[in-house]
Amino acid sequence: MVNGPVDRVFDIACDMVGSLAHISHENTNPGVVAVETRPPPDFYYKTVRDFCTIEEAIAILEATGARYKGFKNGRGLIGATAAVCSVLPDRTFEYLAYRKPDAFGTPRSVDRHSLSDAETSTFPHTWDTFDIENNCVVCVPHTPDPVLFGVRGESPSWVALARMQVDSEPTEIEQIFVTNQGTDAHLVEGEIGSLTEGFSYRVTGTVCAFAQSGIGGHVLIEIGDGDQKVRCMAYEPTKGFRNIIRALWPGDRVLVTGSYKGGSINLEKICILTLSPAMTKRPPVCPSCGARMTSAGAQKGYKCRKCGARTKDPQVTFHDRTITPGWYEVPPIARRHLAKPLCRGP
Repeated sequence: MVNGPVDRVFDIACDMVGSLAHISHENTNPGVVAVETRPPPDFYYKTVRDFCTIEEAIAILEATGARYKGFKNGRGLIGATAAVCSVLPDRTFEYLAYRKPDAFGTPRSVDRHSLSDAETSTFPHTWDTFDIENNCVVCVPHTPDPVLFGVRGESPSWVALARMQVDSEPTEIEQIFVTNQGTDAHLVEGEIGSLTEGFSYRVTGTVCAFAQSGIGGHVLIEIGDGDQKVRCMAYEPTKGFRNIIRALWPGDRVLVTGSYKGGSINLEKICILTLSPAMTKRPPVCPSCGARMTSAGAQKGYKCRKCGARTKDPQVTFHDRTITPGWYEVPPIARRHLAKPLCRGP
């Protein structure tokens, strides 16, 4: 029986999910929630920054008198509850175009040149439509879902303008959504030595040593704070961003953002706060005979094995830096949905 607007909305939503969702798929576990008044936002913040359970979501729904329904194991109730609890002090928009049902499961037809043009003409008001530097489409999914493409941006008018430039197969329906994408809503302040697996952080530290390149193209660097250290990883999909990490020197002061997994921070952005003097030290050339001197022992300076001359001072060489203080980010093809692009500010 329908008793009011919330009941009507709830019933319509349940009918649509029941008829359109691929319930037979093992990973499809939708949830529907309808509320008259928004519950406290604590649960929303926990879902984007921590871990939540279905039981926690149901407890909130029961306490607020919400209408809800979980299909199969009901895991979708977590996201649905987070949605009705959400507050978005920073909000963005996404224009989603959906495929016609008879096209589901077939290769998508979206003209890459039109996507590139849309990115060029509307950036920085829209982003992550097309990765210009790496010549790669970003906004078209590869999974067999109903979405044809999605354009993210600052306002409904900007994403609509970008969409108008996209040439594609016919669509079934198109809709603009309010989102938290591109807002860094997932990040919390962290300290090296006190990071929790699975969380995403903003962490400040000092570069401990030169970066190391590994098999597969990933780049590793360690940053520290006192006696505590943490690995930071720039993986192969981050492309040119890895060159920024390779250009860091011991002593550089940095702020990094990213998820902490497997004992490493998977880098999303880095801010170089200060650069250390880029210098190397080596045994000097003997001023008497021109031979390269060698160490005379700990705290004893250097000695020429050829003529016996001694000196205390090493040869110091200062190097030009190829980077400057400021923010750097991974390319669009490697960016997570919640990560804030630098075109929106650090």
